[in-house]
Amino acid sequence: MNKDPFKEYIKESEPDKRDKGYAWHTAIGLQAVDGLKTSEYMVRTAVRNIEGEISFEEANALLLERAFSFTPNEYLAVHRKLFTGIYSHAGRIRDYNITKKRMGA
Repeated sequence: MNKDPFKEYIKESEPDKRDKGYAWHTAIGLQAVDGLKTSEYMVRTAVRNIEGEISFEEANALLLERAFSFTPNEYLAVHRKLFTGIYSHAGRIRDYNITKKRMGA
């Protein structure tokens, strides 16, 4: 994202849009500090909120809906999807140790 999509809202806008634009600009800036890149989907959702098409609560729900969480259950679901038909243990946690013993130790 090269151009700040919220700059115009902050500069020349009615107070409600200016405040929302500043809040989104700040949130994205904080993500950048952590080395995170903002998706175009998030920017479009933020602009919809600033323009009054959706509330903040709706924007939050839309962003959470598209979020990916790498929980153990999600990991197992991905494993099952990738390896069903290849491994009999697809989507299941192993119940045995697969580490190898070091040679000469």
